[in-house]
Amino acid sequence: MAQENRWHFLGWVCLAVVLSLSSWFSATAIAPEMSAALAFPEGSSAWLTNGVQIGFVTGALLSSLVNLPDIVRMNRLAAASAALAGLANAALLLEPGFAGAIVCRFLTGFALAGVYPPAMKLAATWFQQGRGLALGFVIAALTAGSSLPHLFRGLTSGLNWQLVVLFSSLSACVATAIFLFRIEEGPYPFARTIFDPRQIGQIIRNRDLMLVNAGYLGHMWELYALWAWLLAFLKAAPAGFSTGPAGAGSLATFAALS
Repeated sequence: MAQENRWHFLGWVCLAVVLSLSSWFSATAIAPEMSAALAFPEGSSAWLTNGVQIGFVTGALLSSLVNLPDIVRMNRLAAASAALAGLANAALLLEPGFAGAIVCRFLTGFALAGVYPPAMKLAATWFQQGRGLALGFVIAALTAGSSLPHLFRGLTSGLNWQLVVLFSSLSACVATAIFLFRIEEGPYPFARTIFDPRQIGQIIRNRDLMLVNAGYLGHMWELYALWAWLLAFLKAAPAGFSTGPAGAGSLATFAALS
């Protein structure tokens, strides 16, 4: 039965991740329009992305410190986190000012730390063989979800920027329902663990592991820099997107990221 159901559940997990992660770059996809409409300080657009990154790192660290996925059922944790991400993202519609927008972005990233890692773990509980492939699908879902706001913007070009925020927030709400009602832990659960601060020293002293972590962090720095700035680069390009049809840059960014 597990063999029959595992791809079914993996599909639901991936769909929920795509919809949840659409809130990550929702403000990045509309940063120029929103910054102009709300009179944000010059050069402030970067913080609409940085706030999410900082929030995600903070949420991931706090979650690991208390072993939150071992305390709360993972589908419920992911559902609550997706709902919080959607609400924090939707708060941008209230036009809270620059400081308020950064707080909303921080809370969105903080909440998404309760979506993506538990979703990876949920998918893994359905697989013993083929687990690497399954996790690859979840990572692909994260990428697709991160690019989704650019699709929203490309399809609504010329209309209010608030539509992108609205669509991504509604997507997170749909993801909440999927996590709650369509996803459950698989037949290969992981043992519950207890946080041991002494293991931090063991990790730091493990040279090979630290090199792997450093390489991963460097890769993510490069990757998210591309994801955050590709749209700005394309819109400023002297050929094609700067003078092309409205929404062409957003659609090209969606295609490149996804």
